[in-house]
Amino acid sequence: MNLLPGGRSVPGGDTPDMVSARDAFLAAGHFAPLAAALAEEARATASAEPGGNGCVAEAGAGTGYYLAAVLDALPGDRPGLALDASKAALRRAARAHPRIGAVGCDVWQALPVADGAAAVVLNVFAPRNGSEFRRILAPGGRLLVVTPNPGHMRELVTALGLLTVDEDKPERLARSLDPWFRRVAAREITATTPLSQAAVLAAVLMGPSAWQAAARGSIAKIDGLPDPLPVTLSVTLSTWTAAR
Repeated sequence: MNLLPGGRSVPGGDTPDMVSARDAFLAAGHFAPLAAALAEEARATASAEPGGNGCVAEAGAGTGYYLAAVLDALPGDRPGLALDASKAALRRAARAHPRIGAVGCDVWQALPVADGAAAVVLNVFAPRNGSEFRRILAPGGRLLVVTPNPGHMRELVTALGLLTVDEDKPERLARSLDPWFRRVAAREITATTPLSQAAVLAAVLMGPSAWQAAARGSIAKIDGLPDPLPVTLSVTLSTWTAAR
């Protein structure tokens, strides 16, 4: 379902090629430790019954990989809602789990979700709309946010000249969610995964570096990398509750 005004698209939304690359990369399990951590945190959150039987909504859901992992970890038949601006991503997300509904929208604008409808809101490497996340979160619910650390995929950043992670990312995260939320927990997730040259190419093409990969010569440099190349996953998973 596309709820963008006039069926328009949002500038910068993931292209079909980016979505295909991400789907292949994630399906291979390279970020499985992150999916497992999200599922664990959501399960712990649900054990306290926050938000009753509300849905799990993911803003900037992409292919629905993380949303599907969370739904599988939660008891009962809780529904999931994938929100994204990319039609190609939404088609994948709708097939990622039988209980996922996929809706096209601009995450920076009003979200097509009822007030207090979400027991859990997921935000993984995606834009953050603090006021709307607060509006759709049920009383007692939790917002789970994943952001990359400076060392995330550092081997590829160094070798291929990919975009780097801003050092003041934690401060910008806090500013984006203040005054609607307060952080109640945070954990770093670090793992090393061996990437073949095909997986490295998918990693380059699935993220923001894809827009400049050819101009920077990143793709041409892949043939010179070890095959496989150990690459670091380094992210922070933070848990937020509504501010009083």
